[in-house]
Amino acid sequence: MMMSFFDQFASPSLLGIPLIAIAIALPWVLFPTPTSRWLNNRLITLQTWFINRFTNQLLLPLNVGGHKWALLFASLMVFLITINMLGLLPYTFTPTTQLSLNMGLAVPLWLATVIIGMRNQPTVALGHLLPEGTPVPLIPVLIIIETISLFIRPLALGVRLTANLTAGHLLIQLIATAVFVLLPMMPTVAILTATVLFLLTLLEVAVAMIQAYVFVLLLSLYLQENV
Repeated sequence: MMMSFFDQFASPSLLGIPLIAIAIALPWVLFPTPTSRWLNNRLITLQTWFINRFTNQLLLPLNVGGHKWALLFASLMVFLITINMLGLLPYTFTPTTQLSLNMGLAVPLWLATVIIGMRNQPTVALGHLLPEGTPVPLIPVLIIIETISLFIRPLALGVRLTANLTAGHLLIQLIATAVFVLLPMMPTVAILTATVLFLLTLLEVAVAMIQAYVFVLLLSLYLQENV
């Protein structure tokens, strides 16, 4: 019984062919494409307003050099929000519950920010490994600690997104199973549990959006240190 709870995180396959590529590519089909007309419909207007507000808020602390990442950050934000939200629907697969996918997104983007910092301002980038005013005996220890914390950043990005979504999906499935078990025996308790399940689902919708925003926000903060 406990193993069946984790079956939802297994990558689906058809005739031995993994379908995770379809699960990743399908959300892009759902977005309306902007037209060349002077007036757009309400959905395109709302989508454009949301992307513009998010991009302005995200790039506010960055200098002009970091604005080149605006398209990448906005696309990644919309991509993660869509996948996380679609994963809350019944009989769907959430690719972002796979640590391999999240690490595949986190490691290259984090590495790109580090390379940019080493190329443009190597002295400042290396200076982050040693805080100013450090006593001389603590210099080797602090350099090791800061280096480890630097390399842990992409792992923290991937694990945070994976753990939050996985925990939410498991909790929803556990409470939904409890509702089905309690319904024939204790209908009143089952109705109360179903109410908790509904509130938890609303919370998971918020978590799905917040985790996508936090993922991109932390990447922008890493970029801010290196541009």
